[in-house]
Amino acid sequence: MIAVQNLSISFGGEFLFEDVSFTLKDNDRVGLVGKNGAGKSTLMKILSGLQQPDSGQVILPKDSLIGFLHQDLAKMKGKTVMEEARTAFDEALAFDKRLHEIEHDLTVRTDYESDSYHDLIEEMNEIVHRLEIIDVGSIDKQMELVLMGLGFMREDFNKPVETFSGGWQMRIELAKILLSKPELVLLDEPTNHLDIESIQWLETYLETYPGAIILVSHDRTFLDNVTKRTIEIVSQKIYDYNAAYSTFVELRKERIDQQKAAQKNQEKYVEHTERLIEKFRAKANKAKFAQSLIKKLDKLEEVEVDDEETATIHFYFPKPPRSGRISVEGRGVSKSYGEKEVLRLLDFEIHRGDKIAFVGKNGEGKSTLSKMIAGIEKYTGELTIGHNVHLGYYAQNQAETLSGDDTVFDTIDKVAAGEIRSHIRTLLGAFLFGGEASFKKVKVLSGGEKSRLAMCKLLLEPYNLLVLDEPTNHLDMRSKDVLKNALANFDGTVIVVSHDRDFLKGITNRVFEFKDKTIKEYIGDIYDYLDAKKISNLAELEMTEKQPKKKEAVPEVVQEQKVQYADKKQKEKELQRVKKAIEKSEQEIKTLEAEIKTMEATMNSADFYNNSNTADFFTKYNTTKQSHESKMSDWEKLQEELERLNVN
Repeated sequence: MIAVQNLSISFGGEFLFEDVSFTLKDNDRVGLVGKNGAGKSTLMKILSGLQQPDSGQVILPKDSLIGFLHQDLAKMKGKTVMEEARTAFDEALAFDKRLHEIEHDLTVRTDYESDSYHDLIEEMNEIVHRLEIIDVGSIDKQMELVLMGLGFMREDFNKPVETFSGGWQMRIELAKILLSKPELVLLDEPTNHLDIESIQWLETYLETYPGAIILVSHDRTFLDNVTKRTIEIVSQKIYDYNAAYSTFVELRKERIDQQKAAQKNQEKYVEHTERLIEKFRAKANKAKFAQSLIKKLDKLEEVEVDDEETATIHFYFPKPPRSGRISVEGRGVSKSYGEKEVLRLLDFEIHRGDKIAFVGKNGEGKSTLSKMIAGIEKYTGELTIGHNVHLGYYAQNQAETLSGDDTVFDTIDKVAAGEIRSHIRTLLGAFLFGGEASFKKVKVLSGGEKSRLAMCKLLLEPYNLLVLDEPTNHLDMRSKDVLKNALANFDGTVIVVSHDRDFLKGITNRVFEFKDKTIKEYIGDIYDYLDAKKISNLAELEMTEKQPKKKEAVPEVVQEQKVQYADKKQKEKELQRVKKAIEKSEQEIKTLEAEIKTMEATMNSADFYNNSNTADFFTKYNTTKQSHESKMSDWEKLQEELERLNVN
């Protein structure tokens, strides 16, 4: 067990967190959440030993190993991929050597009752336990499994690490951490440089990992699939929930609602007490009573509502000009880099209003085709951009197009038009440029900050075709929600390369799968694509297609995921049915209430009873009232059904 006791740390006189305590058990799977700047990365550094707290301590079992994947890794060089991965076993090999030394000592010594002899036996038992976990007898097999699971090919194993990009070097570092099997694994945004297939392989691998895991991620689906517990850092303290992320979000909402209610009640109590004090303080016989009330208020502990980003940002793209029916058309399109063929004889059409996801392993050509459509890469064949198409392209290097001498605010102010001009600061806040950050010069921003600013700027341009390559990297969940909602309501055409399943869900109507130098089209969003492939884990895809004749039992976890997905889809249908029925019922009730109100106004008029048709009128009135009561009863039943569906 790992214990965190009374941790406190401050910067510039302000506490990030104060007197934080929690424990971690062997197989805990913890999602660490909190808004930007809450202290997530700082807590991870303290747990890893890279940073010391102002007070408190982290208590670890003797000789515990901690693996920490963070975003500021040193560049690798001087080894091949396999040699670098093998360094994960340096400690294990040293243990193995020490074990042989101990075994030799125990065979030659005869002081069986001495303390030093018993110490050797204890040390040997600890080493044997550690080596059983690491399984040094299958080092090569383990390295191959993990490296290939993270997207490397066998031909990559002997290539120098320095020939790989920073993202691929991050994968090597992640492989080393997984192979060394530390008692505690700390993962800071591990999915940033992984494709969907590798992410889902990692999810499956972590299910059976023998140690504890704490991860920071803005990938909701990954958090839900990996974690069983959520620790939130907010307002200098933590809340610990025994639940995965999506459940935690609901529980947090309940907590905030309770805090708001308690705060409101306290404000009423204070207001009432202050009125009593004011009423009695001037009266001699009540002065003592007034003083006691004042002391009560002084001792009253103020109810606080935890600070969180609750504001919903409704952003919509500027109305784009209408393009022709075909936005992009490809006929016999191919691409090679020297002798390396990437794409071969592609034929496709992208129509006005399409929202298309490009998916597949890294290196299969998704970004390459995006660049070709954007006019950045050359190709062979015919690639036609449609009539009146105004194309906006986003990739991580789009940050280079920003003017370094402009401030963050000026960058957005120059392109903002219409109603959005009054909401520039709100939009910047959603992309993590709140407060003084909006006055920073672009040239002093980090790479991630520049990427966020470039994305924010792109949203304000009047394009009718957007080509977005990994747009969610460097965005937190709130920023991703702003972008996703905007894309869902965008009137133009969208092509998006992304590995974020939660982001892709519901915003695309077609999926292009890139594999073996070609593309295959599927109708629907990312989960429709997975369902159509008869899999719930893309990692099975290659095995399924290479071994079509081999009938193997589907793993229980995959079957369960399929059932869960089917149940989820059915529940969504039921929810939609009930919500529509409620909406219809409320409209009918509204109409009946208007009729009743009109009738009652007629009945209250002076000459109503002079009318000879009053009997018929009352009959109609009573019938309408009965219909209203019946509709209200139906509405109550529908509300109960909705509540039941939401609970389940």
